[in-house]
Amino acid sequence: MSELATSPAIGDENPVSSASATAEPRPKQLSQWGEIRHRFAQNKLAVVGLVIISALFLTAVFGNYLTPFDPGAQDLENTLVSPNGTHWMGTDALGRDMFSRLIVGTRVAMFVGLASIFFAVLIGVALGAIAGYFPGFADTLVMRVADVFLAFPLMIGAIVIILVTGRGITPVIISLAIFSWATVARLLRSSILSVREMDYVHAAKALGASGWRVVRTHILPNSLTAVLVYATFNVGTTIVGVAALSFLGAGVPVDVPEWGNMLAAGQGFIGVNDYLWYFPSLFVVVTVLGFAFVGDGLRDALDPKLR
Repeated sequence: MSELATSPAIGDENPVSSASATAEPRPKQLSQWGEIRHRFAQNKLAVVGLVIISALFLTAVFGNYLTPFDPGAQDLENTLVSPNGTHWMGTDALGRDMFSRLIVGTRVAMFVGLASIFFAVLIGVALGAIAGYFPGFADTLVMRVADVFLAFPLMIGAIVIILVTGRGITPVIISLAIFSWATVARLLRSSILSVREMDYVHAAKALGASGWRVVRTHILPNSLTAVLVYATFNVGTTIVGVAALSFLGAGVPVDVPEWGNMLAAGQGFIGVNDYLWYFPSLFVVVTVLGFAFVGDGLRDALDPKLR
């Protein structure tokens, strides 16, 4: 009788199902890209860098609508005017508005920096994939050519090419790309050498996939992490290179509003009108920091073991 009294009634709910019904729902599992975005968002400096890069990109695209004056217009009655309510960052020795020229210079810096890295990555990925997946003569040939380009300092090699071809935006892009692809090729080759020994690569080969299909669909997507991080870091380095070439008189033409040209024009006023070199330097530093923060965040997000 006691067993019947203590046993649950026929219409009562099952205790197991009742407990599971009241249990808290499991948290939604993030996808691989969701986890990457989450880890990136956890890095506050990376978010700050992304905001900086986004602001620079928007400035480069919509710069014409942000400039209060014509960046090339000369006003000889208002030369070397200190920053004020009309000219927020002052005027240069020819009376040109510094703020307007810096805004237009953002477009030049972003375009040259991104374009040169794009072509460097394009060349480096193609040659690095060949060197990593096809050992032997192809690997040796690509790596020895890469050694030749790595032996030249970036700035010296770029100056030699520009002196031969002439100054301009296109020669600067080509010269910086030519002396940057070798590092990309080496990074990708190292990644491919480890990835090509994975089980899923051997399985694809066993199923009859061709060599190029294996490289394109299995090896490259899993080997590009280091290249992506390097490219993000190196955009800032390339922008510094563009400014340095222009500062040395081997970059874009002098009449183009560009940060390096503005630094060169302001070096004669150090200690007198310091805003002429201070603001261009500030733009360069902030841009480099933005790309460095984003690159560091991508490195941690794509490889959480480095955190």
